[in-house]
Amino acid sequence: MSLRVFDRLWRRAPCLDGGAPLTIALVNNMPDAALKSTERQYRELLTSASADALVRLRLFSLPEVSRSPRALAHIAEHHEPIENLWKGAIDGLIVTGNAPRAARVNDEPYWPALARLVDWADGNTISTVWSCLAAHAAVLHLDGIERRPLAGKLSGVFECFRVGAHPLVGIGPGRWKVPHSRHNDLPERALAARGYRLLSWSDAAGADLFIKRRQSLFVFLQGHPEYDATALLREYRRDVQSFLSGETEHYPETPIGYLAAETEAAMRGFAGRARMGRDPALITEFPMTVAERGLDAPWRGAAIRLYANWLTYLARERARRAAWSTPVGVPPQRALHPSYVRA
Repeated sequence: MSLRVFDRLWRRAPCLDGGAPLTIALVNNMPDAALKSTERQYRELLTSASADALVRLRLFSLPEVSRSPRALAHIAEHHEPIENLWKGAIDGLIVTGNAPRAARVNDEPYWPALARLVDWADGNTISTVWSCLAAHAAVLHLDGIERRPLAGKLSGVFECFRVGAHPLVGIGPGRWKVPHSRHNDLPERALAARGYRLLSWSDAAGADLFIKRRQSLFVFLQGHPEYDATALLREYRRDVQSFLSGETEHYPETPIGYLAAETEAAMRGFAGRARMGRDPALITEFPMTVAERGLDAPWRGAAIRLYANWLTYLARERARRAAWSTPVGVPPQRALHPSYVRA
């Protein structure tokens, strides 16, 4: 297999030998409006991060999450039944969250299913990535750490700093940008007191990336490095629509550090009209086209690097476990290329 150099990743990672794919399961619990885009985002991110290595992505969702008929049709066509996950063999798991509906995570209607998933992942994966609300649910179930509500929705692109040493973040620049979009936060002192290791931090957004070693390496993300360039804009438009339809009380703030100055001016003008008279039909005048111009994803390189590092960890750990399980006298099958090349 040829070596390839990627100047934006600042590293080389191991390739799999013998064509054995890494199997990644995505349990997609995002709201209906973001269901398809989330799957596309992760597929594109893993494709970019995996390079020459073979990665198989399997899609699942928790049936306890309330869905529209259209979303259920998509799930029936593209997702496997959750029962296949319980009995399947996977290397890595990614679990997304959902829009919070209850004040406490364990009051969400799908809480028992999510708690079961946390326990299953610990004993049946090499590593699991818990995203946003899923991260909040996992630390509550594991260690009783309650999320705390923010004064308002935290939405924007924030600079994060590496504050801990680990192969997931150990090679590359010491700071990068990450989108965050959430209504709650986790107290860093409580995380540290219960053995969580903080790897990246934002002055504005707090804990960004942290881990805990159990049977599986649990990776927790309060941000959304998987987002594409327009994901925050689409979310913001949905929040505006919720205000116009009377579902929410306050008009949403624009995402911080995200939109161009011209777009911010257009958004302020639209917000003025919306506050003067709520009308769901007004959403057709939302300045989406203006806002989309010039949007990019400055966090993309860091996101690819993070997931390349994660895939590297999965490959190396799988090879290590396979070597330990090989019977005495039988040469272990070489699972990794001896040189340090990118997965």
